[in-house]
Amino acid sequence: MQSMESFLDRYKQNSKLSIRIVSPTFGHVPGIIDTYGRTHRRPHYFLVFMMEGAAHHNVDLQQFDVKSNELLFVLPHQIHELPGEHGINYFKLGFDAHCLSLLPTQYPFLINPFNNQKIQFTPSAAARLKSIYEILLNLLSQINTSSELILAHLNSLLTEINSAYFSNDKNPADDKLSKYISFKLLVENNLTDHLTVIEIAEKLAINTNSLYRMVKHYSGLSPKEFITDRLILEAKRRLYYSESSIKELAYDLGFNDPEYFARLFKKVIGKTISEFVQDLSGN
Repeated sequence: MQSMESFLDRYKQNSKLSIRIVSPTFGHVPGIIDTYGRTHRRPHYFLVFMMEGAAHHNVDLQQFDVKSNELLFVLPHQIHELPGEHGINYFKLGFDAHCLSLLPTQYPFLINPFNNQKIQFTPSAAARLKSIYEILLNLLSQINTSSELILAHLNSLLTEINSAYFSNDKNPADDKLSKYISFKLLVENNLTDHLTVIEIAEKLAINTNSLYRMVKHYSGLSPKEFITDRLILEAKRRLYYSESSIKELAYDLGFNDPEYFARLFKKVIGKTISEFVQDLSGN
């Protein structure tokens, strides 16, 4: 199985942007599964919009059933297993962090604050999404299409998705939610530094009680539990591909005591690291 790192650059559909769209009748590369495998750690953003039919995707060892008028988004570094069946009518879109950096705004849904990577669209929103995808497909059918046109419609697409993610009166501009998103980013960007709850509260300019209530409200976890779960998720991702020893993995994740890390892993997962790896091998 080859690395996905160069996939978008090798098969990109624009001369200036690493971006690629696929539909049932467009964009397929023969033998791609044989070359790259069905399961891999994504180096880029990946969106699957199902217009008709259903498909079963596995993201970070969790299964998502994507049905009509639903979209699944996969973030960089997540383990993604492609389905055997892809549905009747769909769009798949991949783009890298550089594309995202060229857009005029941020899209909080890409932080996934509610830990829900599947979004359901109303019929009218799904119709708008389909129209934008069709425009992008048309633009990406020519390698030298203006990158500004592509970015303009990518912005429209991500804006629609962001709006649907934060539907039901969930406003990303709300101060509490904004703080929670900042909390998630802070944890993500300093994961192996093992910031304390007190340090995080200070960086967010709130007290520890407010931090606890906020994180508990949005995630159902305490800040400490949230950080621990994120560290163990990263351990699971690395164990999927790496043959590192427990000691090497522990040090890579910022743990000074490999035995403590091993005990923590078993406490959270319910299996030892060896049992977890053995189960992966059996799948």
